[in-house]
Amino acid sequence: MRRQLLICALLSALLLPISAGQADEAAAPFADLGSWGEALFLDTNLSANRTQSCASCHDAAQAFTDPRETAAGRAVSLGDDGHSLGDRNAPSAAYAALTPPLHRDGEGNWVGGLFWDGRASTLTDQAKGPPLNPIEMGLPDETALARRLWEDPRHRATLVALKGPEAAEDPALAVAAMAEAVAAYEASPAFSSFDSKYDRYLRGEVELTKEEELGRTLFFSTQFTNCNLCHQLNPRPGMEKETFSNYRYHNIGTPENPVARAANGMGKGHQDLGLALNPETGGDPAQEGRFKVPSLRNVAVTAPYMHNGVFEDLRTVVLFYNSYNTRSQKRKVNPETGRPFAAPEVPRNLSLTELETGPALDDQRVDAILAFLKTLTDARYEPLLSE
Repeated sequence: MRRQLLICALLSALLLPISAGQADEAAAPFADLGSWGEALFLDTNLSANRTQSCASCHDAAQAFTDPRETAAGRAVSLGDDGHSLGDRNAPSAAYAALTPPLHRDGEGNWVGGLFWDGRASTLTDQAKGPPLNPIEMGLPDETALARRLWEDPRHRATLVALKGPEAAEDPALAVAAMAEAVAAYEASPAFSSFDSKYDRYLRGEVELTKEEELGRTLFFSTQFTNCNLCHQLNPRPGMEKETFSNYRYHNIGTPENPVARAANGMGKGHQDLGLALNPETGGDPAQEGRFKVPSLRNVAVTAPYMHNGVFEDLRTVVLFYNSYNTRSQKRKVNPETGRPFAAPEVPRNLSLTELETGPALDDQRVDAILAFLKTLTDARYEPLLSE
């Protein structure tokens, strides 16, 4: 018995310095806002049941999209409660930091903002949303979120270091600091690397294939396609750091996703009114059915597509756009269903001026556009192109 006690005492003596050192490290503030933001982005404790983090729906290994299968495939995301399903596809968080704040241009058109309907004006505003969304991370309020931050010694120490001791007592201050940190991480090069084949081509490091070059020409053409009417931000084609979105809002006639609606319980016939649901628009009927133009960065590896994930394949998306210009009934068929593309979920406010610009595309040109879109894939995600 005495020998066992002696052994226990020796083990305790040996372990004490390690435990103390680990405790000191755990309580040390993060070195900077971005590194803290990364830790927060990965922290599942910031959800009601401690099962879901920002990274659950924005996986860095999958170009910051949600790779998880649900009853609706990957069209919509599963919530922290294990059963709630949303009604919109989780957009990639890559390059999101380059989105301008929500505003109206000189003609009164809405531009910018985060989420599909722009309801968060800035990236910091957006970071506050998912933890408090009942069908996402599910925390009931800012106080509950602040308590999750305070219970972690390192989060608490970082809050105090950055914002002072009041940040360990004031929920609003703690949550604001958390959102600022997550936004700082999302604004880092980890999310916006600009190292795709297209970027390397612009820098003279690689050449495009003939098919990719044809696709590039078609994409930026004002004669043969209408792609760049919405998916070009810079004033001229070929400028560096193009985000491939003008961040405006359009109703392109996207059909309802019946699989998602059956899975999430919203039922067939429900209309997602898009921008009109943003409180800033005051429910303006002219905004019904409009959604923000997404960036095409990494588009070839971020299926499914459209705001509701209704299309599984990128080729289907190109054929859908082409259906507005072709006269051939065969070219108006959705290859994923074998039937004509379904009617728009919201038939009002269609952007026909943009959709009906340009001639119909044959298969060679469709293939070329797809080849070009693949060149917009960040270098680290290029292996996903073959999967």
